[in-house]
Amino acid sequence: MTTTKSQVCVVIGASHAGVNFAFNLRREGWEGEIILYDIDTEFPYHRPPLSKAYLTSKDETDQSLLFPKENYTTDNITLKLGVGVERFNREEQSILLSNGSIQSYDKLIIATGARPFMPPIKGIETAKNLFPMRTAEDAINIRKAFKGSKEKRVVVIGGGYIGLETAASLKKLGASVVVLEREARILARVTAPVMSQFFTQLHQNNGVEILTTKNVVSIEPNGGCNMVVCDDGSQFEADLIVVGVGIQVNTELAQEAGLVIENGIKVDETARTNDENIYAIGDCTYHYNPHYNCCLRLESVQNAVDQGKTAAKAICGEAVIYDAIPWFWSDQFDVKLQMVGLSIGYNNIVVRDEEAENSFSAWYFKDDELLAVDAVNFAKAYVLGTKFIKSGQKLDKSKISDISIPFKPNSFLAE
Repeated sequence: MTTTKSQVCVVIGASHAGVNFAFNLRREGWEGEIILYDIDTEFPYHRPPLSKAYLTSKDETDQSLLFPKENYTTDNITLKLGVGVERFNREEQSILLSNGSIQSYDKLIIATGARPFMPPIKGIETAKNLFPMRTAEDAINIRKAFKGSKEKRVVVIGGGYIGLETAASLKKLGASVVVLEREARILARVTAPVMSQFFTQLHQNNGVEILTTKNVVSIEPNGGCNMVVCDDGSQFEADLIVVGVGIQVNTELAQEAGLVIENGIKVDETARTNDENIYAIGDCTYHYNPHYNCCLRLESVQNAVDQGKTAAKAICGEAVIYDAIPWFWSDQFDVKLQMVGLSIGYNNIVVRDEEAENSFSAWYFKDDELLAVDAVNFAKAYVLGTKFIKSGQKLDKSKISDISIPFKPNSFLAE
């Protein structure tokens, strides 16, 4: 690698992708400046716990920092919080900051992620105690709104993972919780009916009301609280409303600068955009996955971290291709769901029930190819599923579902 002592690498976005990239870039041998900008004023923190343990705890975000504060000094990484980026100039290789100053760069990393999508519901902008769940500020606002002696009536709009995790956390705090999902089942866009049925039952068993085919059309003031109104005429009183219906990718800066946008910022196998000096990583990117032979935009910590590692290696001259198998997780009540792979295009699903309560796994196949595994309170299935997906070994579906067969690597192979 040529010397980088006099060069500057600027990172826009100091969450999982941007921060992990910065530390990896230093480890890969980058000698020049590394500067991270983020409009968030909170020191970079882990986001997944926000809808889970953080929401129900009394700890501040210092308890779950991505890296200790002193590490930024040790690795000579400059962190500029509360500073947004207005635009960047590709010809001059510079960015205009929200404070009016201009910062030049040799390499620019876009890790702008995404923001909550707020649906066009009448009255949503003036509703009392209505929040998304994406940042530490959102979690803090929800906790503040939740304080009080009387039982809080919570309406969660959206039955995806964020909505369900938040519902479980608030129920643990003693709330009366209703989840309103527009589709015919919760998690409809991300998993199979068997998983939707399981999590519906889990929440109902824990006192959360799950209602599907509920399209919210308005939120009206109702004394000191809100009235959530659906298109079928049903109404729900709410002291607190959490909106979790999806995200909107932050591509505006990239699009204005003329980078290729296709379901996100389009990047190559090294996370580089159509500008040789600009890379993009994390939730905001649309990239090719060699294993599944398709382009994807993924919202996951795994993708953010691994793509950041790939970009750091590529910038420092290493020949590298991003080919990670995606994985995800979700914690709800006493259930840990671990997911590996992508089930898109599956035409066969095999369920293996374990003897322990609330413990099973769903194996997604396209013909004879294992695409993904969802493991509920059963980490062995997640680990073994990852191995099989990577290796492409042929499996005997009947053996997977037979719990009399020991759960070992060689037990499920096709003869």
